[in-house]
Amino acid sequence: MERRKCGSRRTRSNPGLQFTLICLATLALSGCATYSDRMLEAQHDVEAGRYEEGIDRINRAAGLPDDGSLPTSLNSESALGVLNRATLEQALFRFDQSSQDFQSADAELEYLDIANDSAGEIGRYFYSDSATRYRSSPTEKLALNAFNMMNYLALNDLQGARVESRRFTVMQRYLDEYSKGQPHAAFGSYLAGFVLERLGEYTGAMRYYDEALAVGDFPSLKQPVDRLSELTPYRGRAIEKVLALPDAPGRPGKTGDAESMAELLVVVSIGRVPYKIPKRIPIGAAIGLAGSRISGDPAVLGYSAFKFVVYPGLTHPPSLYSGVGLRVDGRLAQPDLATRLGAEITNEYKRIEPSIIAAALSRMIVRAAASEGMRAAGKESGSGLGWALALATEATLVGLDKPDTRSWIFLPNRVYVYRTRLPPGKHTVEVRLEGAGAEATHVSEVEIPAGEFAAIILTAPR
Repeated sequence: MERRKCGSRRTRSNPGLQFTLICLATLALSGCATYSDRMLEAQHDVEAGRYEEGIDRINRAAGLPDDGSLPTSLNSESALGVLNRATLEQALFRFDQSSQDFQSADAELEYLDIANDSAGEIGRYFYSDSATRYRSSPTEKLALNAFNMMNYLALNDLQGARVESRRFTVMQRYLDEYSKGQPHAAFGSYLAGFVLERLGEYTGAMRYYDEALAVGDFPSLKQPVDRLSELTPYRGRAIEKVLALPDAPGRPGKTGDAESMAELLVVVSIGRVPYKIPKRIPIGAAIGLAGSRISGDPAVLGYSAFKFVVYPGLTHPPSLYSGVGLRVDGRLAQPDLATRLGAEITNEYKRIEPSIIAAALSRMIVRAAASEGMRAAGKESGSGLGWALALATEATLVGLDKPDTRSWIFLPNRVYVYRTRLPPGKHTVEVRLEGAGAEATHVSEVEIPAGEFAAIILTAPR
């Protein structure tokens, strides 16, 4: 009799034990390195200025060909890898390759529609699995087209830059619809205006300049706006204000027509924007932030063994450079700070953060309910494994439910622009990158024929 009882006890306990082991094994498997984990070494290389090594790391992390070519097809991670690689290629002055990669990434990447979230899709997206296509934020999509405009300008390809300006406009209009009055990549409007001006589309150029000037003060646009005001009747509100300003002492006037003068454009991008990492927040604080967006009964979380919520939050990487100095032919010039993309991305994220936390809590409620069900089942069976089963169930679900922290991690934070008219011929452009305890100088020699332009593009995502 005793033997049968012992045998019966083993029969009841073995399935629970097997289930527990399966859960723990699944949890261990779920600890595989994520895309963001695999990009850490690339970040270290870029922070040290080793862009070539950073590209190699990106290729391996994203499954891209070692020779820098594009795969036959792009998936979520490879498309994002191509986007990050394009930024480093631009930093290495490989404008052709960078342009090709930006175009390929743009064709594959969707954007995250943060203006319409009635069904809670934003929160669910951030907890999707790795097979889900990466969706860039609207600010990222806007910056992508603007950075590719830089490539075309560096290559003196105005038609290619014109195509990117159209793509930029589509996203710009979308952003204006849901957040009027907020700055959005004003340097893109500046560059698009420059492109159209060089193509002789003066009204379109003035419209773009009006967009840029509505966001910030661009002293280097005063002379172009004065000049174009004689070639087009367009007057926007910001344009009117600029035209009413007196010329600063020493500023060149409207003299020198396009056929006899050369033009120089300098665009410098430094630092890195905030990117996503897993963050923890106490359940109580999370409920306060998420509010009515939570689905399910938060009371069940009282049974949870995990008293914090993990969600994709932003971290601010250190920036080696914080300012830009400029000399043209030995004379000091003052570039305009056109955009702080980091601030734009942070503001955009703050808008959707409650939905992201609500999604994390809602999924946590499901886990807690499943765990409580296993505990109750174990208690009823008399196996004594109720709490072990509950803990294993919850731990497994937590391990499998990782937030999506993929990001355009090498997108520069600050963008500076400068332009001026010069006599045709050879010119020396010296760009100085400045930071606390760090400085780098880049000198370029350019020869600009009469009536033509040259663009100096310098990208340093560190």
